[in-house]
Amino acid sequence: MTLTSAVGAGSAFATGIEAGNVEVFRHSVGSGDPLPDGVVLWTRITPSPDATPGSGIGPSCTVAWEMASDNDFRKLVAQGTVRASPARDHTVKADVRGLQSATGYFFRFRVLDGPAVGAVSRVGRTRTAPAANADVDLLRFGVCSCSNWEAGYFEAYRHMAARGDLDAVVHLGDFIYEYERGGYTGKSGAIRDHEPAHEIVTLADYRIRMGQYATDPDLAELRAGVPFIVTWDDHESANDASRDGAENHQPAEGDWQVRRAASAQAYFEWMPTRPQSLDGGGHLYRALRFGNLAELSMLDLRTYRDKQPSGLGQVDDPDRTMTGAAQFDWLVGGLTTSAARWKIVGTSVMITPVLIPPLDPQATEALTKMAGLPRGGIPYNTDQWDGYPAERRRLFDALTGAGIDNVVFLTGDIHSSWACEVPVEPGRPGGAVVGTEYVAPSITSSNIDDMLDLPEGNPVSRAAEEALKLANPHIKAVDLDRHGYLVFEITPDAVRADYWFVGDKTAPASGLVPGLRFRTPADRPIVLPS
Repeated sequence: MTLTSAVGAGSAFATGIEAGNVEVFRHSVGSGDPLPDGVVLWTRITPSPDATPGSGIGPSCTVAWEMASDNDFRKLVAQGTVRASPARDHTVKADVRGLQSATGYFFRFRVLDGPAVGAVSRVGRTRTAPAANADVDLLRFGVCSCSNWEAGYFEAYRHMAARGDLDAVVHLGDFIYEYERGGYTGKSGAIRDHEPAHEIVTLADYRIRMGQYATDPDLAELRAGVPFIVTWDDHESANDASRDGAENHQPAEGDWQVRRAASAQAYFEWMPTRPQSLDGGGHLYRALRFGNLAELSMLDLRTYRDKQPSGLGQVDDPDRTMTGAAQFDWLVGGLTTSAARWKIVGTSVMITPVLIPPLDPQATEALTKMAGLPRGGIPYNTDQWDGYPAERRRLFDALTGAGIDNVVFLTGDIHSSWACEVPVEPGRPGGAVVGTEYVAPSITSSNIDDMLDLPEGNPVSRAAEEALKLANPHIKAVDLDRHGYLVFEITPDAVRADYWFVGDKTAPASGLVPGLRFRTPADRPIVLPS
């Protein structure tokens, strides 16, 4: 990674050629992790036709990058170079510093040597965060998760890209899926085929799959236009991943730690994150500040967690952890000392307690399958925070003990939309509430209607939604069927969550419809219609 700020004389792009640009930069460009003075730039080079993702071959080359305040690049603000090589799958990042806060910039890349010399990328756009002490009136994030290539088209990304009003996109995990071709699709089967055809296990496999997803035109458009703030969930490695294994990892697939390291390496190569690896004490969890208005804490809830409990007898074990000790202390310390008006937590799995009541057998089976539970069902989804209630309670006690308010959890994972008031004691209606939670729907991954092979809004799904709310009064709304994204708007007085749903994920040009709309006023952890 290159850390560069001062712009030198002249431009490396002055003699750039256009021929072959699309093929050389076939994975587009992106940016991420905005700071008040910096942002990470990303791209991937295909320096020769055989240097495909995961191939491990192809010449190394020097890549120049530029940032400017205008899209003609007459007003350069920073430039530098970085080396692309097979060691990092020809992906490159530049951690650019010395920028102005709360400012939009344009950026691009150019190959300086080798067979692709002169190729210039498309122009990307990005934006820095406000200064840490700035008074900010408005922030607007797109929030999403769970994008399964085979289950549908990524049109939700296209609609987010078309908005033009997002400060960043918060992606809460399951950016890719690890399954073999046809192993996990939607009600219409595989809309498009995964590459490679087998379940991904090796470093080459994960690189190929990440590269395939990066060719999606809607994702490419969004990544080129808005900075991403990301964390992983389980499918970036394997279903129901934990520190010591995963449900979808078998002994015949080799050592779990080797597979997990391979998946993590590919992830850090292909995503515009400031963390570069988990080696040497590195970690994906991090906090980003947006003036006095908000601080966003992004969690890693797969790397350090104990294996999900195999029975209810293990659930209340006080020593079980999802975050790991170091991350837990970091999270509590950050939330209890932050001077930001709003404390936002990006959590890949749901933190609100959820009791699954008796339901119609079809709905019960679909819900428990989606949650990864036994067919007969148990009270809580133990892959979520419900499987780690002692640690969750320690977090809640720390927040209430310190008098921390205005905490909002943004969540992905469960392929559905939820708006919840997060209770300290779920069995005590009217008791203390520690914050609110808004769960974003999936981009394409299967919802209840997909699993039941029924239309969206079918009676079984609606009955399940009502039963969940009846058994859990702190759940104020739930939609189990629709796909799309969440727009999360933050002001000093309130946060607002607007859900947007795509009409048909199997149609690449599907339209968009407004869905649920809620708000949480400052200093009152409640969910209100907006």
